[in-house]
Amino acid sequence: MTDQQESNEPTPGSAEAFSDVGVEQARLALRKVKDPELNLNIMDLGLVYDVRVENGTIVVDMSLTSPGCPSGPEIMGEAERVLKALPGAGNVAVNLVWSPMWSPERIEPRVRAYMGL
Repeated sequence: MTDQQESNEPTPGSAEAFSDVGVEQARLALRKVKDPELNLNIMDLGLVYDVRVENGTIVVDMSLTSPGCPSGPEIMGEAERVLKALPGAGNVAVNLVWSPMWSPERIEPRVRAYMGL
């Protein structure tokens, strides 16, 4: 390679290197986070609306079962903790969103059936 050519390969630790595997790893990690009142993980509950990697930051848009959810800070803190524990994770941003509002229809169908909904 000459001085004027640049490698298209991502460098270890760069945003590009992490983003190749980051979203799926983040989704799997978020399955460890449970709503303490329902004892179900936040992915199956449909509380996680989006997971993406932007410039090396894992960004999660999520909601809660209600605006007054007493476990909200605990759930969001645990989501941030499990994501930061991922190998190669840099910054993490967990955004609380209310649009669209969460409803039981967002729960995974197999979990809804198990719950009798």
